[in-house]
Order: sequence, then C-alpha cells, then structure tokens
Amino acid sequence: MDFTFDERTENLRSEINSFMETHVHPAEEEFERQVSDAADPWSVPQVVEDLKQEARRRGLWNLFLPGDHGAGLTNLQYAPLAEITGRSPHLAPPAMNCAAPDTGNMEVLDMFGDQRQQERWLGPLLRGEIRSAFCMTEPDVASSDANNIATRIRREGDEYVITGRKWWSSGAMNPNCRVLIVMGKTDPTAERHRQQSMILVPVDTPGVTIRRGMHVFGYTDGDHGGHAEIDFDEVRVPATNIISGEGEGFAIAQARLGPGRIHHCMRAIGMAERALELMCRRVTHREAFGRPLGDQGVVQHWIAEARVRIESVRLLVLKTAWLMDTVGNRGAHTEIQAIKVAVPEMATTVIDRAIQAHGGAGVSQDTPLANLYAHARTLHLVDGPDEVHRRSLARRELKQYR
Repeated sequence: MDFTFDERTENLRSEINSFMETHVHPAEEEFERQVSDAADPWSVPQVVEDLKQEARRRGLWNLFLPGDHGAGLTNLQYAPLAEITGRSPHLAPPAMNCAAPDTGNMEVLDMFGDQRQQERWLGPLLRGEIRSAFCMTEPDVASSDANNIATRIRREGDEYVITGRKWWSSGAMNPNCRVLIVMGKTDPTAERHRQQSMILVPVDTPGVTIRRGMHVFGYTDGDHGGHAEIDFDEVRVPATNIISGEGEGFAIAQARLGPGRIHHCMRAIGMAERALELMCRRVTHREAFGRPLGDQGVVQHWIAEARVRIESVRLLVLKTAWLMDTVGNRGAHTEIQAIKVAVPEMATTVIDRAIQAHGGAGVSQDTPLANLYAHARTLHLVDGPDEVHRRSLARRELKQYR
C-alpha cells in the first residue's frame, strides 16, 4: 500500500486549501447570520450559492464521483480532499456539489439508472441545478434492518403505487429538491434480500406530503437540504421510474452506502482536525490558576491522544479507500465497517474535549464546535448504527474459529 499523493491529488489539495482559506472559512460567519435571519429555516443561504459559483470556476466540482460523469478520481485520491472539506462541513461539501444525500443519489443513478433516468435526474444533479432526497428510514420500525421496511411499492399496470411513511429523509426540505429515491417492498414474500426495490418519485407527485422537517440537536441542517418526515399515500409514478428492476433495492442500498460511509468518515477526520486546531489555539492563550491551560497535564493528554487517534483512523480510512479501488467495495467490507465505528468515535471524543477546553464558549454559537459535535454525533447512527457494524465485525471474526 502506497499512500503517497499523486500529482493530481496534490494539485487539488492545494486548490481546495486555497478555496477554504480565501472563501469558505471567511464566509462561515456570514453563513450563520443568513441562517439566523432567514424567514424560512430550510432555505439555502445565498452565501452557499456564491461559494458554488467560485468552486465551479476553480474546477472543484463533483470530485466524489468516479467515471465519466464525475471527476474521475479514485477513492484514494478523493480521501484527502474530502478530509479538507470536513473542516467546514456545512459549507464546503455543498459548495463543491459533494454533499449528501445528493452524492449517494448521483452514485445510484450513475451505477443503476437507465439513460432516461440519467438524462432527467442525474444531469441536473451533476450541474447543481436541483437537489434530491433519499427515503429509506421509517419511524415505526428499526430501519437498521432493511427487512423491517414497511413501505409498499405495488405494480398496477404501467404504474407503481407507493404507500408508507418515511422520516429522516435527507434533502427533502431543500426548496430545490425535485426528486425522491424511495426504498420499499415490492414483494414481501420473496427471499429476504429480494423483497425491496428503489423507485424515483418527483417530490410534487400527488399523494406526497411532507409532514415536518426534522431538527438535529436543535439545528435545521438546512444547508444540506434538511431532513423530513414524509407520507406517501397511494402515490402513483410510471413503472419506468423503478431503478434497475424489482428486487434490486437491497443490492443498490449496499452499493450506495459503502461509498457514503467512507465519505462521512473522510469528512469527520477534517472535523476532528479543525477541533484540535481550535483547542490548541485556545489553551495556548487562555490562563487558569496562574498558567496557560496548555500547561495542564490533563489538557496535554487530550491533545496527545487526539493526535494519535486522528492519525490512526486516517491510516485505516486510506487503507479502506485503497481496498475499494483495488478489490472493490465487497472486498473492503470489513474495513468499511471498521472505519464507520472508529471514526465517529474518534471525532466525537476530540470535538467534545475541544468543547471542554473552551468552557462556555464551546457550547455557544461563537465557535463551530457545537455544530461540529452535533454533526459528528449523528454519524454514530447514519448509514447503520455503531452496534450493527460491531455485531457484523464480531461475527466475521468469530466465523474463522467456528
């Protein structure tokens, strides 16, 4: 394994760092002001749109997507780039059209969509003209087990009819959201991994009702499109809207969630780096009991442990990216699950201690730490809770001894 950055990666890292320093970080305060002043809490602040124009001008667009539709980067090339954007997770990823859930939805359409679906939905998403939502999680079942999904998708002639309720449908509150990718059961009697399908539902289809927007630790998360609870009441769409065919939903979900998980982890490392930087600056200049906080042994322990843990998980993420590039997502399954457990645990710990070092300022709006913590804490749930991944990892380890 050689993790040396090639010339293209180094050039993009330099360009992204410049973009972050000259445009993204200086815009953070204005972003917070626009969010606070907005009449619609789910609206997209104008500063995000301004940053998108600058990112496109610099060629920093769709970097997450390999192949002809994207920038053609490998996972190993994209990993250090996504980490940089994680230093400002509410601004940089959407500015570069690299924010969830659109990234995962574009990957689904790129890998599994037919030509008509790609022309109607993938093209506008790639150009940043529209946003999308992913509707998998449901309020009445444990959605970490996809077999529990209760939403029904039944065939009637040339149409599919969708009935059910979803929540935490990321992206659905964005005013520019135009299409939902909905996962439901087309055949509850089929083999357990062939019961589910995914289908494209225009958000303005009759029967689609957005009940409410969901808050994340009090934040609307509106810059990423927000999260919604949605009712589907006999929603009818053309049969051609099914993605890849009936029974393919579980396989599509696995293909979607693998890259999604590593993208989350890449950005979370950047979040931890930002928190560690803020902590070091704080404890160097803040005094308590007659000396700088940085001279306190417990604070030095926090800083040393943070550096060790960041470096450790970064290596694991790079190994995972390398495996995904060389042996595919299936061959990297163990490592994908391992980083999904290790990285959020590292990030929440590092950010939490940075908050502690800042005292009251750490939980206020005067630093990005509270927002970073809220974001990092959700990663223990997003794309499968920690416990599910640990269970799977343990089973795989035990299997070789049984």
